[in-house]
Amino acid sequence: MTDRSTIDAQKAHWQRMFADHPDMFGTQASEPGRYAIDLFTRESAHDVLELGAGQGRDTIWFVSAGFRVTALDYAGDALRILEDTASGLTVAVHDVREPLPFAGESFDAVYSHMLFNMALTSKELEGLAAEVHRVLRPNGVHVYTVRHVGDKHYGTGIPHGDDMYEHGGFIVHFFDRPLVERLAEGFTAPEIVEFEEGDLPRRLWRITQRKT
Repeated sequence: MTDRSTIDAQKAHWQRMFADHPDMFGTQASEPGRYAIDLFTRESAHDVLELGAGQGRDTIWFVSAGFRVTALDYAGDALRILEDTASGLTVAVHDVREPLPFAGESFDAVYSHMLFNMALTSKELEGLAAEVHRVLRPNGVHVYTVRHVGDKHYGTGIPHGDDMYEHGGFIVHFFDRPLVERLAEGFTAPEIVEFEEGDLPRRLWRITQRKT
């Protein structure tokens, strides 16, 4: 398990960044967010869980699209601002290292943009994937994005083991395909689409899978 000091340091760093940069990731929906809105609409999804919502870059667009959205993040200040911004939204402060605070089969879809890239060990990621599976309804859809081992930052910066490297105070867990496959237990074979984002640019995978 990630040690407590690392968890606390990462949480504090994210909260400082959110406070200092209110529009850190912009106000328009991300590419995977737009994809998810289209997919969830076609799937007639109603209840959507977003993990690691942060400042709500995608969250507000999910709400605008008519979904009942529950947004989780461990940075409470960002969530409180988001709750004031978007009506019809449920928010909860939560660390995804712990079991998700919902009954089984509560959601039609689960979405996260780079949440799985946080300072989470492979074992913690396996636990999170199992929790996503638990809270999804049968045939529910899971869409998540991750930076992968083809990214320019992979293998550089401060190493933390388990394919995690630190840059600018942020620890990123870079994914390879075997890890994606390990996290797909109980789901259909993951559909993996590569895309780029940001100035570096960051190289990411958008992963879509369905609860079997």
